[in-house]
Amino acid sequence: MNKVAHTTIRPARSLNLLSQDEIHKLSSPSAALHKLFRDCALAILNTDSQQDDPEEIFNTFADFDVRFVLQSRGIVLEIFNAPARSFVDGKIIRGIQEHLSSTLRDIVYTDFKILSQQPETSAQITDSVFLILRNANVVRPNLPPNMVVCWGGHSISRLEYDYAKQVGYEMGLRGLDIITGCGIGAMKGPMKGAAVGHAKQQIKTGRYIGISEPGIIASESPNAIVNELVIMPDIEKRLEAFVRLGHSFIVFPGGVGTVEEIFYLLSILLHPENKQGIPLILAGPAACQDYFATLDAFLKKCFGDEIADLYHIITGEPEQVAKWSREAVDSVQEARRQSEDAYYFNWQLYIDPMLQQPFIPTHQNMAALKLFPDMPKHELAAQLRAAFSGIVAGNVKAFGIRQVAEHGPYQINGDPELMRAIDDLLRQFVRDKRMKLGQDASCYQPCYDIINAD
Repeated sequence: MNKVAHTTIRPARSLNLLSQDEIHKLSSPSAALHKLFRDCALAILNTDSQQDDPEEIFNTFADFDVRFVLQSRGIVLEIFNAPARSFVDGKIIRGIQEHLSSTLRDIVYTDFKILSQQPETSAQITDSVFLILRNANVVRPNLPPNMVVCWGGHSISRLEYDYAKQVGYEMGLRGLDIITGCGIGAMKGPMKGAAVGHAKQQIKTGRYIGISEPGIIASESPNAIVNELVIMPDIEKRLEAFVRLGHSFIVFPGGVGTVEEIFYLLSILLHPENKQGIPLILAGPAACQDYFATLDAFLKKCFGDEIADLYHIITGEPEQVAKWSREAVDSVQEARRQSEDAYYFNWQLYIDPMLQQPFIPTHQNMAALKLFPDMPKHELAAQLRAAFSGIVAGNVKAFGIRQVAEHGPYQINGDPELMRAIDDLLRQFVRDKRMKLGQDASCYQPCYDIINAD
């Protein structure tokens, strides 16, 4: 593995202006903040790598380190044994430098300004999400709505990637900006396509916003198209940031992480407090008809046939997907104009506190989930979202992988018929290689055991 043995980097913009306390907490190798930034920095410097196993990445670059050097003009990052792919002729790629600076900005701000306040109520958590996004200059007043959130898997076929890119191109031609989870696959495709569409329309202010969090950034490093990177402190605030910022949503084919995102959004849409919907489309190439038919049947199994009223499925026709997105964004603009809601942040959306509290995928928490069809539908969706979050952790997050290695597979309990439907869906994802990049389905070991499935 090629490495750059030693280099120094000055943070872009104003992040070299840190307080003595901030520098001390970041500089101490034993401090949690130092390890957090080191791990995120390694993920960013590993951008465009095909590795998606965080433990493998950390082991490959076990000698990687970051130190903070205080100078009269601010700080300098001293980096050791960094992945060589982020450098050209010994100089760091400008976009990578920007991503490092964004990560430092968010980690410092979150630790000193957000977590120190210990937000507890639902309103306080939403304020925290807003403040992090405002500090990152992502929320901007006086701009018309044009944000399309694109979700989907990082482990997709070339056909699916090209389709996502074509949809992005059509959206770029229509002046729409893109928000994704910032990784490769269905997250990179729409951004890359939109960049070409924007260029053809001579739009020089195109926004390609990537929203990540420390637990997943190693397996989904920011792609090179992202020009606004935000690191949220946990997956729940990351998901809330998506729904507060987005004016419409497109879900491309994906695996368990994508289904987790769908359940999160459906829980919000199903909540009786939310009278106004969020435009949601499930889209993929014509070859993905079976994928969406399976997903549609699974969602109906969980919530009843009426759940299909909350989303629209389009296979093929990327231009039609973009037209639908443009019309959806325009309708959101009109609705917010009439309600006098902010264009840049959906304040009126109600998010149940159970979706805001961090779900830690321990074996105890996974076993405590309640998955029964007679529950209120928004509560079932929230519980299903937590179950799939745990499965994501067990597959791609360092914490979850260690939990499964030490204590065995997670135990998931619930209604037998519903459990069989979940197990069937997950096993199809394994067969289709949607659970993990490059895996051999024949030797895949599930990180979960389904209880009461017989």
